[in-house]
Amino acid sequence: MLWEALGSVVLGLALSWAALQRLADRLPPRRAVLITGALGGLFGALITHAALGPGFVLGTLLGALAVDAVVLSLLLRPTRRLRRSAAT
Repeated sequence: MLWEALGSVVLGLALSWAALQRLADRLPPRRAVLITGALGGLFGALITHAALGPGFVLGTLLGALAVDAVVLSLLLRPTRRLRRSAAT
């Protein structure tokens, strides 16, 4: 369980770093994104480990990555280029 937790935090940090490199203009400050990525990965590992049980390390890490991607997507702000159609 310790290696799953550590691996999920590392995956969360890697995913949040990649999101910062790609979408820096649409995300909150760097520190908030990195902390959210690490905690999202840990939370995802906890949920997936509870669902799958012990012995599914790869499945737990994949589940942690999926939950972390969802948590990080909640931080995204819309782009400034939104066009509003004129309702007549």
